[in-house]
Amino acid sequence: MTAAQAVAPVLTEFFTEAMTQLVSGVAVITARRADGMPCGLLVSSICSYSVHPPSVLIAIDQSTRSYTTLTSCEEFGTHLLGREHTDIANTFAGQADDKFAGLSWSWDGTVPQLDDVPVYLNCVVSALFYHGDHAISIGVVKNGYVRPSEPLVYFRRGLNWRLRAYV
Repeated sequence: MTAAQAVAPVLTEFFTEAMTQLVSGVAVITARRADGMPCGLLVSSICSYSVHPPSVLIAIDQSTRSYTTLTSCEEFGTHLLGREHTDIANTFAGQADDKFAGLSWSWDGTVPQLDDVPVYLNCVVSALFYHGDHAISIGVVKNGYVRPSEPLVYFRRGLNWRLRAYV
C-alpha cells in the first residue's frame, strides 16, 4: 500500500465530516425513465449556477438507481422542499421501488412534477460532465413556480429546518 492509498480513507472521512458542517438545501430531482415511469432522488448538492440563462447545477452520485436516467435525460424537475416535507425527503432518499406511490404529482410534459412544494423548476439539460463518483448536470430553467415557505435543510447528517437549535 502506498502512502497515498493509506491517507485516502483518512482524508475521505475528514472531508465527509467537514461537509456535515455545511448547511445545504435539499431538492427532489425527477425525470422520466426510458420505460416511461417516473424516477427521482433527493440531493443536497444543488446550487444556482447562472442567472443568464437561469440555471441550476446538480450533482448525481453514480451509485443511485436514478443515475442512468438523470445522465441520459433531456430535462428534469427540481423541487426545493419546505420544512413540512421531511416525509417526501425521506421517501426520495430511500430505496422504495415506487417513490411516487401515495404522493400527489402529475406530468409536466415529460417531467414528473410533485404537487405542493415551495419551488418547482422544469429544467433542460445544457451540460453534463463527470468528476469522481458523481455526474454534474447543468439545467436551464424553462418554467416553474415559487411559493413562500421555510426551507428544509440538511445539516450534520440530518434534515432540520430549525438551524437555531444547533447554535
